[in-house]
Amino acid sequence: MASCSEDSVDFYKIPLVALNHGVRKKLGLYLNPVSTVAADWKTIAENMDFSYLEIKNYEACQNPTLKILDDWQSSCSDTSVGKLLSLIETADRSDIISDLKPLIEEDCIKYLKKQKDPPVQVPEVHSSVKTPEPYGITMRDDPRGECPEMFDAFICYCQSDFNFVFEMIKQLEQTEYKLKLCVFDRDVLPGTCVWTITSELIEKRCRRMVVVISDDYLESEACDFQTKFALSISPGARSKRLIPVVYKTMKKPYPSILRFLTVCDYSRPCTQAWFWSRLARALSMP
Repeated sequence: MASCSEDSVDFYKIPLVALNHGVRKKLGLYLNPVSTVAADWKTIAENMDFSYLEIKNYEACQNPTLKILDDWQSSCSDTSVGKLLSLIETADRSDIISDLKPLIEEDCIKYLKKQKDPPVQVPEVHSSVKTPEPYGITMRDDPRGECPEMFDAFICYCQSDFNFVFEMIKQLEQTEYKLKLCVFDRDVLPGTCVWTITSELIEKRCRRMVVVISDDYLESEACDFQTKFALSISPGARSKRLIPVVYKTMKKPYPSILRFLTVCDYSRPCTQAWFWSRLARALSMP
C-alpha cells in the first residue's frame, strides 16, 4: 500500500485506538453520505466482515462510521490504523487517504510519544501501617472478621408474623433442640445494607432457611427477594435448604414458586403435635 508505506510511521503497528475523535469524525464526513458513485461506510463495514443484518442496524445510527469503527475496534483484537487505511484504499477511496493522512499521521505520532514517555505517576500517599477495619454484621460477630457468627437457619418472615417467629425462637432455641436461628430484627446490626447482608447470611452463614408463609408474606418485597435468592443457590431444592412453614389459614393462593417443596403445616390442629419436632429434625440435618 504505497500511501501508507512511504513514511517512517508503520501504521500497521499502531492500534486503531490511536485515532482521536477529530479524525474519526472527519472520516464520517467522507463515508456517511450515501453515494452511487463512490464507496461509503457500508462498503467499509462489509470489508470489516460485518454481516448484512449488522449493517442494516447501523443504518439507524446518526454517525454509522463512528459506530463501525468502535465496534470493529472492540470485536477484533488485531485492528490497526494500517488495516483501516488498507480497507479504505481497497474501497477505491484514496481521496480520503490523501486528505486525512497528515491528521492520521499526527495522531499516530502522538500515540507513539505517549507510549515512550508515559505520564509521571505520583506515589500514593498512605500510612505505613494499615489497621484492618472492624467488620461485623451480626450481634456476635468477631469485629476482626476471624470468626463469623453461624446459624442453623435463616428465618424469612414479615413483620405481621413476628409473634409466630417469637414462638419459634422459644420452641427451637430455648428447648432441648438448642438450634440457633437468624432472626433479622434480633441478630443483624443496624446500619448495614439490607440486600447485601441478607444475601451473605442466607448463602454463607445459615445452613437452612425457614419461610414463614402467610397472606402478608405474599405482599413483602423483602420476603420475595429472600425466597428467590435461596432458591437460586439451591435450584430444585437439591440441598433441602429451604423449608416452607404455614402457621395459619391463608385466604390468598399458596405461592406457586414453593409448590414443589414439602410444607411444615401448623395451621391444622391434627399436625401441631409433631410440628416442632419435625421442623427441628429438618433443621438439624447435616
